[in-house]
Amino acid sequence: MFKPAEIMQFAIRIEENGELFYTTVAQQVASMEVKELFKSLASEEAKHKATYEKLLSTIETYDPPEMYPGEYYEYLRAYADNHIFPLGKVKKEIATITTAEAALKFAMAREIESILYYQELKNIVPENEKGKIDAIIEEERRHYVKLSGCKDSVCVNK
Repeated sequence: MFKPAEIMQFAIRIEENGELFYTTVAQQVASMEVKELFKSLASEEAKHKATYEKLLSTIETYDPPEMYPGEYYEYLRAYADNHIFPLGKVKKEIATITTAEAALKFAMAREIESILYYQELKNIVPENEKGKIDAIIEEERRHYVKLSGCKDSVCVNK
């Protein structure tokens, strides 16, 4: 069974992997617009990580209704490990990304997965901290919009 603090560690890992992805791919893509966007997003992921690290000490116990002990935490861990910037996938994906469009598509999918995960994460933080998670969810949504706008614009053609 995973404790809420462990779930917060998954969120920290997601942000670390996101920062790694954006930083590395920013160095690989030719488009200056995509490079700058990815550098900016890497910086924001680092800020998110710091926020989650601060929240670790304030987490209250959350006992969600479950069919069996640990079900909810197993779900969150599997979700983080398999869908949101998983380190193995990030490293493999970085190696295969050769175009700005491919990088943007991958990043957009990860941002959506992050949003869904953080919506679930709100269930284990103290009520007075939920606003911080909501703010990060909004930032992740803005990341998605930025990525989508870049993908749909001429920045991938440069």
